[in-house]
Amino acid sequence: MADELALLIADVYEAAGALRRSGEAIASSRGQTQARWQVLSVVSDTPQTVAGAARRLGVARQGVQRLANDLVGEGLAAFRTNPDHRGSPLLALTPDGERVLREITALAAEAHRSLAVGLPEADIAAARTLLRRLVEEVRRREAETPGG
Repeated sequence: MADELALLIADVYEAAGALRRSGEAIASSRGQTQARWQVLSVVSDTPQTVAGAARRLGVARQGVQRLANDLVGEGLAAFRTNPDHRGSPLLALTPDGERVLREITALAAEAHRSLAVGLPEADIAAARTLLRRLVEEVRRREAETPGG
């Protein structure tokens, strides 16, 4: 069973790489990167501080700060005053940022529909269930490990 789990983990990494490349291609068709797309998406519903956006994405604050500055420089996002903390402004989408995000999201939805052709919905649901259980188990073990 451990061998099968190791193979599943390798498959997940391979799938993540392939999907990342696909996401890059989709985002680049609108002049963006997948990382910028993720930042646009994470602040689309509610403006976030850079640190808050980084936490939601599970990445370093410094990387999100660089991306946020780029998005602001391109007019796709803007920093707004944060009523809760003057030193940490909120990153919000501009109308141009909302348009670009809508376009990228529509392209991604079409790509997902295309990928799903021929894949039984029950198999997709079972894979999602298994992956969620695997992630929950990893998180549970991290929480039990000191410093983890």
